[in-house]
Amino acid sequence: MSGSNITEKETVKEEIESVVVRFSGDSGDGMQLTGMQFTDTAALFGNDLSTFPDYPSEIRAPIGTVAGVSGFQVHFGSKEIFTPGDSFDVLVAMNAAALKVDLPRLKNGGIILANTSGFDKKNLGLAKYPEGADPLNDSSLDNYIVHKMDISKLTKECLADSGLGTKEIERSKNMFVLGLLFWMFDKPLEHTLKFIEEKFAKKPEIANANIKTLNAGYNYCESTEIFITRFKVSPAKLPSGVYRNITGNHATAIGLVAAAEKAGLPLFLGSYPITPASDILHELSKYKANGVKTFQAEDEIAGICSAIGASYTGSLAVTTTSGPGMALKTEAAGLATMLEIPLVIINVQRGGPSTGLPTKTEQSDLLMAMHGRHGEAPLVVLAANSPSDCFSAAFEASKISIEHMTPVILLTDGYIANGSEPWRFPNEESLNSIKPNFLTSPNGSDGQILPYKRDEKLVRPWIIPGTKGMEHRIGGLEKENETGNVSYNHINHELMVNIRAEKVNKVADYIPQAKPDSGKEKAKLLVLGWGSTYGAIKTAVRELINEGKDVAHIHLRFINPFPKNLGDLLKNYDNILVPEMNKGQLLQLIRAKYLVDAKGYSKVQGLPFTTTEIKEKIKEMLS
Repeated sequence: MSGSNITEKETVKEEIESVVVRFSGDSGDGMQLTGMQFTDTAALFGNDLSTFPDYPSEIRAPIGTVAGVSGFQVHFGSKEIFTPGDSFDVLVAMNAAALKVDLPRLKNGGIILANTSGFDKKNLGLAKYPEGADPLNDSSLDNYIVHKMDISKLTKECLADSGLGTKEIERSKNMFVLGLLFWMFDKPLEHTLKFIEEKFAKKPEIANANIKTLNAGYNYCESTEIFITRFKVSPAKLPSGVYRNITGNHATAIGLVAAAEKAGLPLFLGSYPITPASDILHELSKYKANGVKTFQAEDEIAGICSAIGASYTGSLAVTTTSGPGMALKTEAAGLATMLEIPLVIINVQRGGPSTGLPTKTEQSDLLMAMHGRHGEAPLVVLAANSPSDCFSAAFEASKISIEHMTPVILLTDGYIANGSEPWRFPNEESLNSIKPNFLTSPNGSDGQILPYKRDEKLVRPWIIPGTKGMEHRIGGLEKENETGNVSYNHINHELMVNIRAEKVNKVADYIPQAKPDSGKEKAKLLVLGWGSTYGAIKTAVRELINEGKDVAHIHLRFINPFPKNLGDLLKNYDNILVPEMNKGQLLQLIRAKYLVDAKGYSKVQGLPFTTTEIKEKIKEMLS
């Protein structure tokens, strides 16, 4: 945090450009809710921001242990924010394990708010601190500003006459923390007060307890003067418009609804719940009034097959999943490829293989998206790059799927799916039109119905079952060109394989050409990225350009097909760096297709890249 001090009689007020806060505690401490409420208030105030929810994979992780730590990180400011931050300015540590996990990323001189009841002998032992060690009372935290308070005790005292049980009272302590942070950063309580009233409308005693505790935390700062400094972060200068704070999964859901509206089609989601994709199903289930149908299937195969059936009958059909579920959907994805019908397959990637790291992020399903089907079954593949970009990516995936009559795989990942940032509402007029290609009368010269007769895009018509006089055959067996009759002719099979591949390649004629996101079209080094590495790469490259380095950044949304000019553009750069949260999957595709000597930079830790990591790698390559 940096800025100039403005001294008043009681409290020093400091204007700062941006700040990173980390809420950290047990899964039951409500850190995710606390972080989201703080984030929503910052967003309503007009700050730009980026968040990183980070929680354990176990449903009931061991209380007090390092494995059970749940964190929520928010980076907010009066400037453009593209990442949740490499390190923290403020760390809220609800117990010893939280401090142990997150202290290494707290800035030197940073602020620690420690709940002393979480640092007793039992909690220190659970966190595996050495016998006799006590970080709150030895010299190990001398480089930080430490505020010690028994938040659990203060919450109990606040709610002593509430009539609530010990467990309900204990659950309210996160609101005390939120009150402290709202005071520290000069934020109003009104949004959270309204949230509490609405959330617990049917449980007024719980609502009153949370409201009382929130106010108690805020007033505690006023009365005890525990914080010498109060920080103010002004609103960011964002383009004018109506904004809301949005997560990637929520943006994906709204993007699908918008696409269905623009196409004039009903929206159907067939899905099996899986972390971290389930929230798309949860969100779309709220849109029944918009004609959205959601089906929670018995398994992943039923989810995609129900979506194929919905597409066949004229819906914008979607199925959502994460890595292991994607593997189960592959045979049906091949069926959709053979049928040549619209289908949007959304893979919210997570750490693998198998169950792997179900709540942690990774970009390791790219090659599966490209090639993970039997036979020659090419599909369109694109990727979202941020939480708010999930809206545009989902809309674009739907448009391509409908207008090119092909399944489309949209890749997001746990980092951007659960993360949030401000999103500006688009005007309906600003969204591209989507035009389904329905056939309602015979298209053969002799009045024959030719379900596989193609237009200039090599796209076959969409025939809704039940359309009078338009009976036709469709299925998973190879089709005869144009007629759609079952064919085992070897020459026809090769022809159809080539046509399906060329149809996907032709999508490149209808997507934007590649261009630098930052930097010039010729430079000493290009950083080529895809997906959620966007924020870290963009921030790193911008900072290095400001330092006089000759670098540029291109970020790919379309991976199959690549933009038509990408090969020519890559030749303009002396060196190419491809950072990925995998072992180099885009790198393989780029080197194979364009024969360029690109270098990879891999990270498979279940964590996103930091800006510092990208900057150091670029400097290493430049030197």
